[in-house]
Amino acid sequence: MKNSSRKSSQPNNQAQSNNRTVARNKKATHEYDILETFECGIVLHGSEVKSLRNNQVSLVDSYARVRSGEIWLLGIHIAPYTQAGAYGQHNPVRDRKLLLHKKQIDHISTALAEKSLTLVPLSIYFKDGKAKVSLALAKGRRLWDKRRAIQERDETREAAREIARSSRQASGN
Repeated sequence: MKNSSRKSSQPNNQAQSNNRTVARNKKATHEYDILETFECGIVLHGSEVKSLRNNQVSLVDSYARVRSGEIWLLGIHIAPYTQAGAYGQHNPVRDRKLLLHKKQIDHISTALAEKSLTLVPLSIYFKDGKAKVSLALAKGRRLWDKRRAIQERDETREAAREIARSSRQASGN
């Protein structure tokens, strides 16, 4: 029989899940227009998980492809774990399989074929102890699109500064 008066060590609020970002692809939001994002699992070997927990991963120049009904992450570099023996070492740049539902894979593959989009990893993080990848369907930006995005971001920042400045002056009077 369980003792109902004992409190659980886990918080009741589901919004406070155990998420920790390991790596972000900062260039992705600058070089691509993000159209749709997916959360997917990733198949890793034991020493790769240890390296991820030590933040020894790089998403620079990484991308994903659909191969025979599966999605693979290419170009990601997970450094070898230094304390793993010779048997536990892994290839740092091997292709890694991503775990998605079949309907999601079909949706992604049709979008890639019809609209000439790209699959770009945005970040790697741990969610409730499991490694996850945030994957995005993205369309490449041209140089003028990048300049327009920078200009819009600067205008938004300036408008926020003006609002903050005017609210400080109003509260000061």
